[in-house]
Amino acid sequence: MANGKWQKVKHRGYKAIFLFSALCSLLFVLSSCGGKGEVKKEEAFDPEKHLAKADRLIGDKEYEEGRKLLLEVKNRDTAKKHAPHAQLKLADSYVREGDIEIGIEEYKKFLDLYPDNQYASYAQYQIAMAHYSQIESPDRGSGAAQKSLQEFMRLKELYPRNPYREVIGLRIEKAKNVIADGEFIVGEFYYKKESYNAAIERLEALLKRFPDYKKADNALLLLGRSYKAMKMNDKAKEAFKNLLEKYPASKLAPAAKKEAEKLKD
Repeated sequence: MANGKWQKVKHRGYKAIFLFSALCSLLFVLSSCGGKGEVKKEEAFDPEKHLAKADRLIGDKEYEEGRKLLLEVKNRDTAKKHAPHAQLKLADSYVREGDIEIGIEEYKKFLDLYPDNQYASYAQYQIAMAHYSQIESPDRGSGAAQKSLQEFMRLKELYPRNPYREVIGLRIEKAKNVIADGEFIVGEFYYKKESYNAAIERLEALLKRFPDYKKADNALLLLGRSYKAMKMNDKAKEAFKNLLEKYPASKLAPAAKKEAEKLKD
């Protein structure tokens, strides 16, 4: 019996040792795996570093990766110190990539969120320039010219002290000329098609809206001829007279004078 008891105690001892060894091995494996698979401690959020890195990525045309950082700054910057910059850079990135319409919407979002921000005039200027960049020619760019003119005028109205005052004058003038050229092309088309009422409507509106139009003498000559074709001689005489008085040195002045003489009673 004593020997049997000894065997049992011995067996229990081996079993305990085995279990202890297995437990130690398991703990070692778990600690080793945990060390390898451990999630690295998240770095402290630094919005300035994020913005700088986003600039580098976007500069390298890694637009999506750059935007991820910008969106993170927007979402995590609860103090709103750097979020406005992130929003502007986001809009800039789309324009830079060629997604003009998305860029415009992002600039508008900036103005909605931060209307009193020091860079608000920049955002408004970029909206106007985005439309301006799409002006191709009078027959194809009139819509873009209309929008750019509207946005440039908005810039002048809302931010009279904007830093772009010296350059927007020329751009406004170009936009106006493109719009006016487009209207003249349509008026000329109607005249050649003998749709004189439509031609008169277009040309009258053109001269009223853009009295300093560079081709106003051409518009007045066509207007006079359109009225003449409609047997509205008094109106025709008035158009020819305006051409001669306002643009006496025009190469079209002799033609206007000749037309006017034919209408004398």
